[in-house]
Amino acid sequence: MHDVSKTVVSTRVRLARNIEGYPFPSHLKDEKQAKEIIRLVSSGLSRLDEFKLYYMDNVSEEEALSLQQNHLISPDLIKNKRFSAALINREENVSVMLNEEDHLREQCIVKGMDLRLAYETMSEIDGRISRTMKFAFDEQLGFLTACPTNLGTGLRASVMLFLPALTMSGVMNKVIRSVSRLGLTVRGIFGEGSEAEGYMYQISNEVTLGVSEEEILSQVEDVVVRVCALEEAERENLKTCSSALDIKDSCLRAYGILTNCAKLTTGELVKYAAYVKLGACLGYINITDVSLVDGLVEKMRPANINKAADKLLTPLERDIYRAQYVGKFLKKTSI
Repeated sequence: MHDVSKTVVSTRVRLARNIEGYPFPSHLKDEKQAKEIIRLVSSGLSRLDEFKLYYMDNVSEEEALSLQQNHLISPDLIKNKRFSAALINREENVSVMLNEEDHLREQCIVKGMDLRLAYETMSEIDGRISRTMKFAFDEQLGFLTACPTNLGTGLRASVMLFLPALTMSGVMNKVIRSVSRLGLTVRGIFGEGSEAEGYMYQISNEVTLGVSEEEILSQVEDVVVRVCALEEAERENLKTCSSALDIKDSCLRAYGILTNCAKLTTGELVKYAAYVKLGACLGYINITDVSLVDGLVEKMRPANINKAADKLLTPLERDIYRAQYVGKFLKKTSI
């Protein structure tokens, strides 16, 4: 297998489930029933790990945005806040969304490429929940879900990839078409309908019916490894192509701006951090672990930065704090 550590950012496994005897969330009009579902799932998870329960109608707008930007909840969960909730573990790598599109959307996110670990973690939690309640299940259709695309296993396996070379070379659209023909889909950093911000793309399975969990995991893994190999080859081409000097210059300039600016917007950070990562991957910048840059970008997003600063900042104060924090972090990381 190719070394995918400089291309794969994270892996996510999500399971869609519904509880037998309750209407799907889209038809759930009774607040009492919605709260029953939340209590039922909470009690089923109480002994497995230390989960914190967030009733979405009690969560501030800023905290909800922070959870969304950290990929722990979806925009749809926030929209339906009167009936919805989320259970999130201490490490903030496992979350169970309640009364989103389905009664349960269980997900686990791990750094790097590890679909098996993410699935095993989620499978254990799913098994624990199923001991205390009965999931809606059909012998032919498998797990019954609100959207037909989730019928069967209800499993969505996603891998987040950093693909600057394929994008810059104009090959990315061809890759997306090829992946689509294999029954997988390519989305932006925040899922369906989002842009590929900072050259970040998600590859995930589309088919969940008529295939086993192992087949889904193997197919996604196989396609991701192939895309990583293509990205690796294109990165080598970037070193010798006609624009090689311009690309190197862009990477070094991005590093110079991030380590010397007085204020920095989120958009600027995302843009320049992508070039710093590319520069590290091409050997122009001395950062051995590029995942540290991904963590930095997440930490400095508007909804997370107040937590880092431990106080409420104005937009200008955020930009100043972000510039100072990012500059110090990168200088320390690239020594």
